[in-house]
Amino acid sequence: MAGQFVPTELGTQSIGKLLVKYAVPAIIAMTAASLYNMVDSIFIGRGVGALAISGLALTFPLMNLAAAFGALVGVGAATLASVKLGQKDYDTAQRILGNVLILNIIIGFIFSVTCLIFLDPILYFFGGSDQTVSYARDYMEVILYGNIITHIYLGLNAMLRSSGHPQKAMYATIATVVINAILDPIFIFVFDWGIRGAAIATIIAQTVALLWQIKLFSNKNELLHFHRGIFRLKRAIVLDSLAIGLSPFLMNMASCLIIILINQGLQKYGGDLAIGAFGIINRVVYVVVMIVLGLNQGMQPIAGYNFGARQYTRVTQVLKYTIFGATICTTIGFLLGMICPGEVVSIFTKDEELTKIAEEGFRYIVMFFPVVGFQMVASNFFQSIGMAGKAIFLSLTRQLIFLLPLLLILPQFYGQTGIWLSMPISDLVASILSAIMLMLQFRAFKKASTPF
Repeated sequence: MAGQFVPTELGTQSIGKLLVKYAVPAIIAMTAASLYNMVDSIFIGRGVGALAISGLALTFPLMNLAAAFGALVGVGAATLASVKLGQKDYDTAQRILGNVLILNIIIGFIFSVTCLIFLDPILYFFGGSDQTVSYARDYMEVILYGNIITHIYLGLNAMLRSSGHPQKAMYATIATVVINAILDPIFIFVFDWGIRGAAIATIIAQTVALLWQIKLFSNKNELLHFHRGIFRLKRAIVLDSLAIGLSPFLMNMASCLIIILINQGLQKYGGDLAIGAFGIINRVVYVVVMIVLGLNQGMQPIAGYNFGARQYTRVTQVLKYTIFGATICTTIGFLLGMICPGEVVSIFTKDEELTKIAEEGFRYIVMFFPVVGFQMVASNFFQSIGMAGKAIFLSLTRQLIFLLPLLLILPQFYGQTGIWLSMPISDLVASILSAIMLMLQFRAFKKASTPF
């Protein structure tokens, strides 16, 4: 059956070649995804205005919340599928695919309906004002109407990567970027649909990619494909998927809470434009973060398969390569923010006051950025090998144990600067903790990899 060779190569081929094969398509796809968001911001900033960027920034917590529920299903199920493929349990892997589809439909529907009912109060709570909430509402209404499509698209893309088709997952993401980039200027400038036009372009692009994914998974010659009997929810699969996906879920939930606190603080100490400045910085930093996530996605099936096959030396090797690549990426982000923040910000807006605020914040946020990649890889690594407890702990330390208290305390003394400073300080402390936990895990692998 086509595709069965893929799980075998995960356990035998050179780790370096495997990581390139799996990570490069994921990096391209994730970079494209981040550029996709950046394109929205650029067209909105230049075509609608500075306050529209602030309105868009208000949607970040809600988008993170949606991503949290998507990751709970998609990432957890994809990781579980990798482990099952490593164990040659193809029947369970098939059922995981069916369960991913059904769970995404259920969770996506509940999330959309709930958020649409309470949308205005949510946006005001997120730091909105009378000047910015209207922009955020116009954008989020469209996104929420298409949320089920988004959830299924992201879930099936994760399954494509886990089933040995990282290139096809990359093509799906690139397709959404290209379609979105074409439709954005048409809907915003030609049709004059404003910020709502950007949201419509996003959902149309994802719908096209989803139709292609469904066609791929309908191919009976593929190792994982849709067929009768796999769509009934299985308690064990659902619980195991949610347990593994709990780490990225909680991480995204924590991100949601943190961004709310940041927006509320910036509204208090800097006003609407300060929130817009954070929105711009977030989009730029997001590009670097998504590249690291692409590396993590490339690592995930390799680490998951070899952990399932008890090849611990290979697990350790892929982790080291991923950390090296991630550190290079975040160091480039650090240099970009320190050397030419003004040039980067000017891509999004011509507003002088907004540019000035964003420049200052950019330099603070990337202060310890070189260590961020390491911390992200460490958290994802434990998730990839099914150690949900450790992954959850590392995911939450930076956000809740370190960053949250800093966001509550530092602004009391340093105002807006205190908000900017909270982020790099928490990055540094969380990375130190991650290093300690990884060293302990390395020792465990070294003992377990002793010849049988």
